[in-house]
Amino acid sequence: MLVKLSTSALRQTRWYEYGVRFLLGGLATVFAGVMSARFGVAIGGLFLALPAIFCASATLIESHERRTKEKAGLSGRRRGQQAAALDATGAGLGSLGLAAFAATFYALVAASVIIAFAAAILAWAAVSVSAWWLRRKLRITAHVKRTERQG
Repeated sequence: MLVKLSTSALRQTRWYEYGVRFLLGGLATVFAGVMSARFGVAIGGLFLALPAIFCASATLIESHERRTKEKAGLSGRRRGQQAAALDATGAGLGSLGLAAFAATFYALVAASVIIAFAAAILAWAAVSVSAWWLRRKLRITAHVKRTERQG
């Protein structure tokens, strides 16, 4: 499955699906605010990382892919699961970049906030792209080896 940008997905999404995303994101933010007020900003900040948007997105991606295949007269369950799994993989790889952003910013913020932000953004981009490239390279290599063993 190739990763690509598709604006047609915006037209496929129903209005209430945007509402679900908005509601879950808002509830996660309110929950983080309540936790922050009750237990302090360090604990509240941890809850801002709650992946409420991801959960809604994964289910929406799965249902869109399944519906598309079913319109073509096929069972789309497997395709929907694969699309959601690919989205989860991307989220996981992106979290590695986010960790690099946080570590870089933490290490440099005492010297200069501007430099810390610039370096952290570069670290995020480098780690995220490298992780994506490495995953792709390992998948292709594993696929080739599997094919060689079977053939």
